[in-house]
Amino acid sequence: MSENRARIFFGNELRRMRGQAGITGKELADALGCTPQWVSTMESGRKISEQSACDLDTYFKTDGHYCRLWKLAKDIEVQFILPPGFAEYLEYEKQATSYRIYSALLINGLFQTEDYSRTILTTATEENVSELTARRMERQAAITRKSLPHVWLVLDETVLHRMVGGPDVMREQLNFLLEASERINTMLQVVPQTTGYHVGLGGDFTVLTFDDWPDLAYTESAGEGLLIERPARVRHKVVRWDLLRGPALPITESRALIRKVMEGL
Repeated sequence: MSENRARIFFGNELRRMRGQAGITGKELADALGCTPQWVSTMESGRKISEQSACDLDTYFKTDGHYCRLWKLAKDIEVQFILPPGFAEYLEYEKQATSYRIYSALLINGLFQTEDYSRTILTTATEENVSELTARRMERQAAITRKSLPHVWLVLDETVLHRMVGGPDVMREQLNFLLEASERINTMLQVVPQTTGYHVGLGGDFTVLTFDDWPDLAYTESAGEGLLIERPARVRHKVVRWDLLRGPALPITESRALIRKVMEGL
């Protein structure tokens, strides 16, 4: 497990406070209803739990001190899992006034259902899946907020056929895409497989536009994220976006294709 300074500090604080109280690890374990081995695990900073943090606050009367440390450690663990550059991108994503999103491999996180997202995250990591799934669902507020941004989503058709989580999960996911495409601020198009090679096969990317500062772009490959800020490189993504929309089906035909794929599941 990656080093987590908040988790280590939690352990140091526990060991210090136990020492001040003049109790052994076994005595603390008996008071908490756990094993001495678990107390040792927490004090070493290897692992901690929310329940134990709450129990320690109650036992030592520390007014939420250990719970706050647990929350900080949890947030840091989630950051370890996210691709480099993604956390910074998320802050921009919340403020954009328009989104140009292209998905070549998987449906973009802003349009994923909970089960589709959980399937992907479970494959990627065994830790913090519930936390990561919840955060991904929270991201969707960015494109449904009161001051509706403009959202263009283009999918390669292969994304619709890629079986993620089984037929039921995919059916729900495709239906969610159809519902999203009915939003007044959302335009959804699909590049059909009959197109053959096109510029979008180079990988997923997103271009964000803002009212008060220059456009930004973001792309991922093999678990590595890249936030693109240099204007020339952002323009390159914009050109790629314009080119891949050429072979994309019109909105009505794109919806019909999604329905056809659903019916085949």
